[in-house]
Amino acid sequence: MVTWFGRRPQRNEAPRLSSRGAPQPTEKVDISSLAPDVQHFLGQAAYCELGEFESLARAVATAPNLDVKEGLSAAAGRALSKHHGLVTEIRRRGHEPATEMAPFVVSLDEFRRKTSGADWHELLLSCYLAGGLLEDFFIRLSDGLPRDIGPRVAQLLGENSGTDVLVHELQTAIENDVELGSRLAMWGRRLVGDTLLVARSAMPAADPGTDSGTGPGAAAEARIEPVFTELIAAHTRRMDGLGLTA
Repeated sequence: MVTWFGRRPQRNEAPRLSSRGAPQPTEKVDISSLAPDVQHFLGQAAYCELGEFESLARAVATAPNLDVKEGLSAAAGRALSKHHGLVTEIRRRGHEPATEMAPFVVSLDEFRRKTSGADWHELLLSCYLAGGLLEDFFIRLSDGLPRDIGPRVAQLLGENSGTDVLVHELQTAIENDVELGSRLAMWGRRLVGDTLLVARSAMPAADPGTDSGTGPGAAAEARIEPVFTELIAAHTRRMDGLGLTA
C-alpha cells in the first residue's frame, strides 16, 4: 500500500512502492478534491520545469561531444518552453510568476541538489526519471483544476520532452558497462522516493489529528493510492526500458 498521509506529521516519509506484481488500477480516480489551489499548482509546476531546464543545461555543459550537446540542448529547450507556458498561465490570471514560484524555491532547489548525481550519467538518469515522474504527476493532478485551465495545462506538459537522447546515451552506457548499470539501478530506486516527496508536497495535507485509520486522512490516502500506483508503474516502465531493475 502506498502510504500518503503519515500518522506522524513531523516525519517526512515518501510513499512506499507497491510490488511490481500488484494489480494496477483500471478506473481513473477522481482527485479533484485533492488538487491544490490553481496558483499553487502553477507556481510549483513552473519552478519544476525551470529546474529541469537547469539540470539539462548542466548535462549539456559536460556532454562528451557536440552531437550529444545538441540533443540535450533541444531537450532543455523543451523544458524551458513548458516553463514559459506555465508562466503565461500565471500572468493570464493576473499574478506575478516570481511571486507564485517563490514558495517552492528552497525545497525544489534542495531536491535538485540531492538528485543531481555523482556524475554525468546519474544526472541524465535524474533528468529522465525524476523529470518524467513529475510531469506525469502534474498532468494527472491537472484533472482537478478548473476546466478553463486544466486541459490546456495537461496538453502543455504532455508535449514531447525530447528525452530520446537521454535514453540513447543511458542505454549505450549501460550496455557497455555492467557496473555502471548496477549503480544506475540503485540510483534510480533512490530517485523515486525523493521525487514522490515533491509530488506529495503538491497536495493539500489532511488533518493528522483525524487520521485514525478510518477518518478523513485515511479516506484521502485511499483516493490517492491508485494515482501513485500509476506513477510508480510508469517509473518502472522507464527503468525497464533502460535495462535497469526498478
